[in-house]
Amino acid sequence: MKKVRNTVLIIVIVIVCFISSSFFVVTNENEYSLIRQFGKIDHIVYDAGLSTKIPFIQSVDTLPKNVLIYDLSPSDVITSDKKTMICDSYILWKIVDPLKFAQTLNSSITNAEGRLDTAVYSSTKNVISSTTQDEVISGRDGTLSAAIVENIGDKLSQYGIELLDFQIKQLDLPNDNKAAVYERMISERENIAASYIAEGNSEAQILRNDTDKEVTVLLSNAQKDAEILIAEGEAEYMKILSEAYADESRQEFYSFVRSLDALKVSMTGSNKTVILSSDSPIAQIFYGK
Repeated sequence: MKKVRNTVLIIVIVIVCFISSSFFVVTNENEYSLIRQFGKIDHIVYDAGLSTKIPFIQSVDTLPKNVLIYDLSPSDVITSDKKTMICDSYILWKIVDPLKFAQTLNSSITNAEGRLDTAVYSSTKNVISSTTQDEVISGRDGTLSAAIVENIGDKLSQYGIELLDFQIKQLDLPNDNKAAVYERMISERENIAASYIAEGNSEAQILRNDTDKEVTVLLSNAQKDAEILIAEGEAEYMKILSEAYADESRQEFYSFVRSLDALKVSMTGSNKTVILSSDSPIAQIFYGK
């Protein structure tokens, strides 16, 4: 009898613990607790902690409160200039309205990812289809991602979802036309570079021509001014000589100096012998006549 009583007591304690535990709901920091009554949501516990429910009548479902990541499958998109590209991306999202989420998506993360996939792919296709291939490539710095998020807008709010971020992991060309596109882009850049070089050379030549013209004018003016100064100097020199030797007493000295200058000019080379006739003006200097 004692053994039977102990067994019954243990069973009662287990039943009491089970019933007691069914009264309480433990909500963690990273989740929402959905309290359902006969399958319908009665209320939602948003804050972490311990709360109560009616045993056997109410049940508990949980939804994640933390940020979730969804990696989209690579997809083909076509640019406005009819070029095919492959877009591989991912998104960060979270549940902000668990009631809407449960009512529209049946509390299914898989259903939510399906909606996200459709919305993001549609937005990506719309944005890229209105953009040229060159603009798509240059927009990989974040401009393209921002445009795609803006295009989605608040379409996901009807599901209680908030799209936090959209990032493109890879935006590339199909393998079969990469080489052709790269060659075309290189050719275009080379043409642009050649155009810039030609324009630069043309402007440089214009500057050189203008500079040469200015130098020529300056040299011509300088040469003219120099010749004028030389002529004026020679005229002044001749005037001074004329005034200096106008006196008869100085004419003989002037003739002497000029004769010496002429003799000096005639004595060139290593042979310093000069042969003069007796009636030569230079010879007269040495004869003392």
